[in-house]
Amino acid sequence: MVTIIVGIATVVAINIFGTSATQANEDAVRQDMITIAAQAQAWYARPEMLGGGGRKYDDFDFSKIGFACDFETTGEGDNATTNFDECENENGLYTFAEDGQTITFTGTPSTGGLNFVLAVSGSQTNFSFGDRE
Repeated sequence: MVTIIVGIATVVAINIFGTSATQANEDAVRQDMITIAAQAQAWYARPEMLGGGGRKYDDFDFSKIGFACDFETTGEGDNATTNFDECENENGLYTFAEDGQTITFTGTPSTGGLNFVLAVSGSQTNFSFGDRE
């Protein structure tokens, strides 16, 4: 009887820990996306002459905002190219789509599961997370 109770308690503890780790990762992805969006808005508002977007997102990529992440590089030497349209860190993978005045970020947690979507228009500071994909 004691073995059964200990076994059940162990399974419950493992499930709780797994859920907590997943939730913590999702929270970290949300925080990263808010940071990315705030940095993108600052870049949007900065004049082009000062290295910003000049009030448009047309030329945006992750290398322009200083968010700490890794970029995928393909090829070697003079033929190496780096993809600045995707950004990855220990929390997840981040991508974006822009249409000039609006930019939409998608974050995929490293623990898997559904993506988070965050759209930012112009220099608005009220962010809202859309439905998870």
